[in-house]
Amino acid sequence: MSLIAVVDYGMGNLRSVDKALEHVARAGQEVRITSDANEIAAADRVVFPGQGAARDCMRELEQRNLIEPVRQAASEKPFLGICMGLQVLMAHSEENEGVDCMGLYPGEVRFFGKVLNKSTTAVPLKIPHMGWNNVTQTISHPLWHGIRQGSRFYFVHSYYVDPVDEAIVAGETEYDVVFTSAIACDNVFAVQFHPEKSAADGLQLLKNFTGWDGN
Repeated sequence: MSLIAVVDYGMGNLRSVDKALEHVARAGQEVRITSDANEIAAADRVVFPGQGAARDCMRELEQRNLIEPVRQAASEKPFLGICMGLQVLMAHSEENEGVDCMGLYPGEVRFFGKVLNKSTTAVPLKIPHMGWNNVTQTISHPLWHGIRQGSRFYFVHSYYVDPVDEAIVAGETEYDVVFTSAIACDNVFAVQFHPEKSAADGLQLLKNFTGWDGN
């Protein structure tokens, strides 16, 4: 039996992620929500979902002794980050007056309020960025297989990642400004949108993950 571990740190839309993964799981795969470091270490694939604030996320990860297990998983096995599960991979977030994150990748998590509606947008855009929006695939990647260029995914967020290394950007989205909506680096793929809420294309991305070997 192959295990897909969904990291439980007391936050996030875990049940909908779990159900979506179960829907697309392949024969012989088990999906399990867990906060057990040993189960995360033993898993064949790890999904790190999340919602809420960066400070709360980092606090819960620390209290549950999950920072190192998650960091280790991201270094050695197929790893999918979703929403907050993307943002906390960066070095630092502007949220909550500044929060140090996991630091897997150099970069900042920035507040939309500092950049939104600075252009000639006819109708002022709201924060959070919520609803369906297009994703431009900036690289070819196994997790984009079967998903058309410019497909729409569901977003709910007030902050966006700004990685130092542009080479890890795998997708971009425009919301008054163009921001990074997906990154890919070796065995890690992480997205700002919610594939579990994104209908057929979201399920396709999750299905692609269940068959991805991290290369």
